[in-house]
Amino acid sequence: MGLALVHSRARAGVHAPAVRVEVHLSGGLPRMTIVGLPATAVREASERVRAAIQCAQLEFPARRITVNLAPADLRKEGGRYDLAIALGILAASGQLPEAALRDVEVLGELALTGELRAVDGVLPAALAAARDGRRLLVPEANGAEAALARDVRAFTARTLLEACAGLEGRRPLPAASAAAAATTAATMPAAPDLADVRGQAQARRALEIAAAGAHHLLFVGPPGCGKTLLASRLVSLLPPASEAEALETAAVASVSGLGLDPARWRERPYRNPHHTASAVALVGGGAEAQPGEISLAHNGVLFLDELPEWGRHVLDVLREPLESGSVSVVRAARRSEYPARFQLVAAMNPCPCGWAGDPSGRCRCTPEAIAAYRARVSGPLLDRIDLHVPMSRMPPAELRPDAPRGEPSATVRERVVAARARQLARAGRPNARLADAEAAPHCRLAARDQALLEQAIERLQLSARAMHRVLRVARTIADLDGRDAIASPHLAEALGYRPA
Repeated sequence: MGLALVHSRARAGVHAPAVRVEVHLSGGLPRMTIVGLPATAVREASERVRAAIQCAQLEFPARRITVNLAPADLRKEGGRYDLAIALGILAASGQLPEAALRDVEVLGELALTGELRAVDGVLPAALAAARDGRRLLVPEANGAEAALARDVRAFTARTLLEACAGLEGRRPLPAASAAAAATTAATMPAAPDLADVRGQAQARRALEIAAAGAHHLLFVGPPGCGKTLLASRLVSLLPPASEAEALETAAVASVSGLGLDPARWRERPYRNPHHTASAVALVGGGAEAQPGEISLAHNGVLFLDELPEWGRHVLDVLREPLESGSVSVVRAARRSEYPARFQLVAAMNPCPCGWAGDPSGRCRCTPEAIAAYRARVSGPLLDRIDLHVPMSRMPPAELRPDAPRGEPSATVRERVVAARARQLARAGRPNARLADAEAAPHCRLAARDQALLEQAIERLQLSARAMHRVLRVARTIADLDGRDAIASPHLAEALGYRPA
């Protein structure tokens, strides 16, 4: 009889719980059984592993083989355990020293030829392996992703035979290279520049405030006035992502099935789903509980165009993540937690035809039709959006090629970075993400400003949530102004971004 143990990692949201691959050889009719709550793809590993071992000119033991994936109550999915199972069989049959597997974790899918294929979710596994002090062996195609985990000792192999030779010490395994992952702000491709947007001074100002304080933003205006253009420029104004933020975002991309580009892992994401997307596509779910658009936009921007065209029940699933910054995808057998701390930018027309309020008078929508159109977006969702910005059609003179261009993103970004630095030094997070109790000491008003706020609450019928959001916006405007206290102009401007 032979027994071997190989360490691997499962996928559970953006986490990578440890899995012990236990392989036992015993007498009896040749047969391979995999237990430990394996999904179909894992059960099929027996045929892939058999063919890979034989193609590598190694012996597949004609014994009864039992593979246990522990813990037994954690569902195992995908081909990520193929390499671990194959190495366990080789160790249990005496073809590989068991000692070579004690301090290493293994991930990788096997082709029938013995080649190693890439798997998803390598970055969370690399971070977990580094915390546990073990080495990590992954397919060559996953090497750059594994190298993003700074403290991990990651190695790569192209084939099963190469992995065995490296573990035995007969041939050194190449270390996972961080060269492809070494992207800095200087080498990242340039984001769309705010200088491309002509006119729209108020909307540009709102975009700067949103970037400085991580506030949610809604543009309301006729077709072609620049709503989408402005939204796509928000990423270029945001401060550079810290390493911790970038790793969180990269971990979501790693497990999403869409793939992670290690050369662009420091970029903040910008997601722009179509308005026909379902609630599952937006918040996550499916048979394997994949992350949705709000998680793929973590630490970045989620842009929802044509807001009233979205299904109301789809939009309403955003309400809890906008407050909590995370989403829990629950299925019958498990629960997956994904981060969802995104910045929402939305755009909509003022009426069904899009021209309500335009000086041309072309709108023929009835008041009832306009009210019904705007009612497609629920009040509780609108209440969670800090800045409501009306936009109008651009005068032809401002669209001429020789018309003056506005400030470029780099100039505005300097002010945003300075304002964000003040917020982090004061409270450790952007103003929009402060709890009410945390924001209160920094949002005190003078007596006359408090009276102005109370009058506005009555006149605009603001909720308590909206009142606190007004104060946070005013705090951000004061930070952009370099002021320690909120003054009357800051409060008045903040109130101007709430709909009447």
